[in-house]
Amino acid sequence: MSRKYQFRDQEKLYFVSFATVYWIDLFVRHEYSEILLDSLRYCQQEKGLEVYAWCFMSSHVHLIIGTSDKPMQDILRDFKSFTSRKLKEEIAVHPTESRREWVTWMMQRAGQKNGNNTNWQLWQQHNQPIELSTNEILDQKLEYLHMNPVVSGFVTEPEHWKYSSAIDYCGGRGLLNVCIIE
Repeated sequence: MSRKYQFRDQEKLYFVSFATVYWIDLFVRHEYSEILLDSLRYCQQEKGLEVYAWCFMSSHVHLIIGTSDKPMQDILRDFKSFTSRKLKEEIAVHPTESRREWVTWMMQRAGQKNGNNTNWQLWQQHNQPIELSTNEILDQKLEYLHMNPVVSGFVTEPEHWKYSSAIDYCGGRGLLNVCIIE
């Protein structure tokens, strides 16, 4: 990870984004998004991950996170590693995955081009954590994260996007427990 993008202070909140290799639209399938949700829940319960906001798009993930236990870089590394393996397994057995061969080929291609991998790669290497050091930056990233599905044309209101914490910020209850930023 470059010096510019590091978790320098574990006491701060961070905005993190990461994407699938070649921006593959994997998360158009409910089952694949559920793997991400289950893994985030595990990280919350077992590793001290604090999720303040989140949004899954078709090819990438946005999070605003903190920690009460393990270092964030370790949690994120483990999350990406586990979900990568689990998603690869699910793609291989999903009964209606019409893109199986293409997705597998793309992951193998990415893995062969990256010296850190041997056979395949699902997530791009970069996490680009941005420290939310001011309320202005925090508000900007929170709005960006929740507006992403609206700007992309998937919904007309942020709280209508199922795979997002926007509903929590509108007084509802989403799919993942979040710490609301006041």
